[in-house]
Amino acid sequence: MTPIDWAMRPLRKYADFSGRAPRAEFWWFYLFYLIGYIIIGIIDSLIGTRIPTLLYVVAMFLPYLGVGVRRLHDTGRSGWWVLLPLIPAVIAGILAGPAILSGSLAAAGTAGIFGLLAVAAGIAVLVFFVLPGTAGANRFGPNPYEGGEQLRTV
Repeated sequence: MTPIDWAMRPLRKYADFSGRAPRAEFWWFYLFYLIGYIIIGIIDSLIGTRIPTLLYVVAMFLPYLGVGVRRLHDTGRSGWWVLLPLIPAVIAGILAGPAILSGSLAAAGTAGIFGLLAVAAGIAVLVFFVLPGTAGANRFGPNPYEGGEQLRTV
């Protein structure tokens, strides 16, 4: 498969959370997503609104979530790990609002700690994305590189 094929595969499997995604599929899609985000950001700055970026992020959310879950499946992990950074980030956001309004340094510190936990969780999930997939079949399906339909190109 070509890099473009790998990048487009998550769009074809838009909301498929089952099976496995090899590293090539995940990282080519992520590069495609990042380039698109930069281009849309430039368009935003030219027209003076953030609406195109918002529409792009919303449109790409399910493909990104799906390929992330399948990538974790490839490493033998549950797809729920992809939500791990979200939990402390939401808590930090909830705590930050009252902390800012009240001027409480203790509340701001607590929100900051949860923010750091969100960053640490994000790094952990990133490491899971980088790890190679399990050899052979695992509980989520067969090895995506076996079977002849896909060739290792990256």
